[in-house]
Amino acid sequence: MKEFFLARQPILCSAHNLVGYELLFRRASTGPANVVDDLSATASVIAHASELGIDNVIGNSLGFFNVDAAVLMCDFINFLPCDKVVLEILETVKVTPELTARVLELHKQGFTFALDDVISESEELKSLLPMVKIIKIDISGMSKAELMRLAHHFKQQNKILLAEKVETIEQCRDCVEAGFDYFQGYYFARPVILTGKKLSSSQLVIMNLLAQIAADAETNHLEQNIKKDASLVLTLLRLVNTPGLGVTHRIDSLGQALTVLGRRQLQRWLQIILYAEHSKGNHFNSPLLQLATTRGKLLELMAEKLHPGNRAMADTAFTVGIMSLMDTLFGQSMQQILEQVSVVDEVSQALLHRAGFYGDALKLAEYIERIDRAGALPVPTLQKIGLAMEDLYASQLAAFEWSNNLSRA
Repeated sequence: MKEFFLARQPILCSAHNLVGYELLFRRASTGPANVVDDLSATASVIAHASELGIDNVIGNSLGFFNVDAAVLMCDFINFLPCDKVVLEILETVKVTPELTARVLELHKQGFTFALDDVISESEELKSLLPMVKIIKIDISGMSKAELMRLAHHFKQQNKILLAEKVETIEQCRDCVEAGFDYFQGYYFARPVILTGKKLSSSQLVIMNLLAQIAADAETNHLEQNIKKDASLVLTLLRLVNTPGLGVTHRIDSLGQALTVLGRRQLQRWLQIILYAEHSKGNHFNSPLLQLATTRGKLLELMAEKLHPGNRAMADTAFTVGIMSLMDTLFGQSMQQILEQVSVVDEVSQALLHRAGFYGDALKLAEYIERIDRAGALPVPTLQKIGLAMEDLYASQLAAFEWSNNLSRA
């Protein structure tokens, strides 16, 4: 396993809630010109699914796996829980009577199938369509007219449409108009600077609280300000009582929470809550929140591994990861945000210029998130900060599980 990079790419519904992840596996030695789906890596992970702990990687979401004919024909496909995964049949797969029979067999066992990178109404794929639930369409380079035509064709066959490589809000809107159901890409994480955008009232309260913590305000003053927003109190109590997040007994009051947590943990939870619209339903299913918490925890774990016993460094690393998406969250430039939030120079240099240890760690996290585009870039960054591949892999799994616990709570 330590020869592979693992990445998960979010898949969202039309309401921009998280529904699944495509799991990508890349050989660490792969060069930038040869970054393609490595099915031997996928097969290896499937074969070791029990050791990997699929639930730790995808949480309550679906996991999408790329498969070819060789993988489909192997018995180890049954290592995967059929109710938790979608098997994506690659566009390069040659459709044969044997393959069609195998797909039908797995379909009857309860597996869900998708066709990957569909670009036309291929005659060759017709034998598979009755067993296929999801059609994935790569929208990059496709005209809006062609997108509409292809979407209409498959909608008439009652297929779920998934648009992949959606990188801008405009592309997402075109796909919604065309009738797509799911969307894969990082359009939700791209900063769109909105002139004059103001923070919500709850975000303003949290920003003021973070400023008070930085200024070492009295605990009773913090408690009074938190109590001004009842939904913030409920969200904070819900978060601190999440299983597996470090609190050993039930916390029932705000005063108790502040006493047990201390300033460091309070600051952490407030940073997390900034990403949650806690006046709305299932706010912990936000893909931006999941991405930010995963980054924060991954950077924290990397710092702990490289600098054991240095709690302050681990806390700073977590802050860098969490804050790295605040330009998207607030619709403001990172420079504007840092004018409102008091941070040390190392944090601002990491966020603005990806400089220093924290900047390198953040770059590594970003490379892995988009491993299909990063090529060989993660390898020298790993070497620069001195982190072993197996330690990165273990930290990733722990970060995924920690972030998933937030949405499960």
